[in-house]
Amino acid sequence: MPYFRKNLAIDLGTASVLVYVRGKGVVLNEPSVVAMDTFSKNILAVGSQAKKMLGRTPGNIVATRPMKDGVIANFNATEKMLKYFIQKATGRTMVRPNVIICVPSQITQVQKRAVLQASRNAGANKTYLIEEPLAAAIGSGVDIADPGGNMIIDIGGGTTDVAVIALGGIVINRSIKVAGDECDEAIADYIRKKFNMLIGERTAEDIKINIGNAMPNELDDKLYEVRGRNLINGLPMHVFVTSTDISEALEKPLDNIVDAVHYVLDKTPPELAADLFERGALMTGGGSLIPGLDRRIEDRIGISVRLADGPVSAVVKGTGKSLQWINKLDSDDSSYSEARRRALEERERLRRR
Repeated sequence: MPYFRKNLAIDLGTASVLVYVRGKGVVLNEPSVVAMDTFSKNILAVGSQAKKMLGRTPGNIVATRPMKDGVIANFNATEKMLKYFIQKATGRTMVRPNVIICVPSQITQVQKRAVLQASRNAGANKTYLIEEPLAAAIGSGVDIADPGGNMIIDIGGGTTDVAVIALGGIVINRSIKVAGDECDEAIADYIRKKFNMLIGERTAEDIKINIGNAMPNELDDKLYEVRGRNLINGLPMHVFVTSTDISEALEKPLDNIVDAVHYVLDKTPPELAADLFERGALMTGGGSLIPGLDRRIEDRIGISVRLADGPVSAVVKGTGKSLQWINKLDSDDSSYSEARRRALEERERLRRR
């Protein structure tokens, strides 16, 4: 039976879930949204179908994102969502697959156990974890075993992970809860304050994609029509916003991301810092697609910053490539003893020194 067992790699993100099947590549890329009936507690829709319901559901149906800031916020919904994606990726089979899930680099042990438990309940045979910066580096073609340093800036939906990698491990890292979702919230808040208009998260995301820019000095001032609800009289309304408006709205979250990159570089050992000056930094994740963000970071830290090929799928591809050494990753296998758990905690403590 083990010969028929499939191995899956899952990027369990705040904004979207990507699934990689060995031999097939990325087979699923859907929003991490679940629609649930509050009366019966039944799951009505998952992924793309559920995202269409955001902000448009009747009172008995709630469409939510079960992941927040890169970790599980709603355990039951996450479990059902994982079960849906695993079954969709594997098809009808009696053999439970092995699963690798990538997690933020500074996730706590409690949060790790929640991911492992949800995966097991969703139908996984064994679940393994890998840190997102490592997965992003592997997926971008970086040789993580190289003694020279490589900086990875992974900007997802809920978290931004910045790490310096050398000799197959993370030397210094920082994970902050500021990423794509925080940018959407900043845009919605800016429009609420300036135009007295309320918009939803989908509208804010559309604005960011269409006219968002991280470099206000390089803007061709574009106009974009935004529709929403007037906060004063409660009626529908529309306004035209400019690229300058959105650049101003994104100022604070983008500054936080740049500060995190600067912090990691400041704490990097001198020998590795010399490597980074030569090699530059690599950006991955959907949040890295904001125009001008690479140049904004480059202006601050003084080393070149480039965007990875296929930044959205880099993490899940790297997680998929790690299927080759699946047995070397941390798993939820019940045969692991208390001594093994203490050894992992000690290794984590030493790594963070």
